[in-house]
Amino acid sequence: MLPAMLALLMQAGPNPSAGAIPAIPPELQELRRRQNTELSVETKTPDRLQQCLARAELDSVAATTEASSRLGKARGLDRAYELHCIGYAQAILGRWTDAAGNFIAARDLAAGKDPAYSARLGAIAANALLSAGNNIEALTVLEQAVNDAAAADFGPLIAEIELDRARALVATGQSEAAAASLAKARQLAPGSSRAWLLSATLARRDDDLVAAQSFIEQASLLDPSNPDIGLEAGVIAVLSGNDDAARRSWQSVVTLAPGTTQAQTAKGYLEQLTQ
Repeated sequence: MLPAMLALLMQAGPNPSAGAIPAIPPELQELRRRQNTELSVETKTPDRLQQCLARAELDSVAATTEASSRLGKARGLDRAYELHCIGYAQAILGRWTDAAGNFIAARDLAAGKDPAYSARLGAIAANALLSAGNNIEALTVLEQAVNDAAAADFGPLIAEIELDRARALVATGQSEAAAASLAKARQLAPGSSRAWLLSATLARRDDDLVAAQSFIEQASLLDPSNPDIGLEAGVIAVLSGNDDAARRSWQSVVTLAPGTTQAQTAKGYLEQLTQ
């Protein structure tokens, strides 16, 4: 029989938004993902912005000061780049609401000049709002972002936006709408293991273990060494009454990702499974 404490852990489950072996907080990983989603060579981050973003990772306070000093003289897209950099530095410092404000200001400046960049800024602004816990405003920003991305024919970013929209919808108790967003993400990016993992997690939380198993199997095929997928696979297995499969999944996490938080979680699950 499943121990009571393990049952509680299973309901919570792992955090599928975290990266495979995170070197930075999961929230910053998500922001980076949106920031680096590109459409083509023409829409890639300019060197001067890339340098500023790299500077922000080394010294966020100095990067903010330097970008702010350039902001007064900047115009058009150059002004958007400085605001983008300031927002990123603020995000690194955990000032998510301030960061979102600067990303949105940069988005508005880029609108009409670089639609793909504007859409990308909207996506990272929404991600900052999600990190700040402002899910309602994030949904509004995501709505504009998906429209901007569609206008720019920016398919890869639309899939990422749908994943963020699902996160916000789950947080606001809109499970059915979240499932629809995840279905769009899977359609747009069938090779995204994250889309299948998040779909599995939502289906499991909605007690649809058959769908959850199907989704997690696809995620595993796409990214077999991802410890988050291994954790979720074990959760689904144990809730389905298959303790042996759960044990194999969690042991694979311990073996493939030693020293990570996921491995630590898997060890805890394994210990409770034997009680």
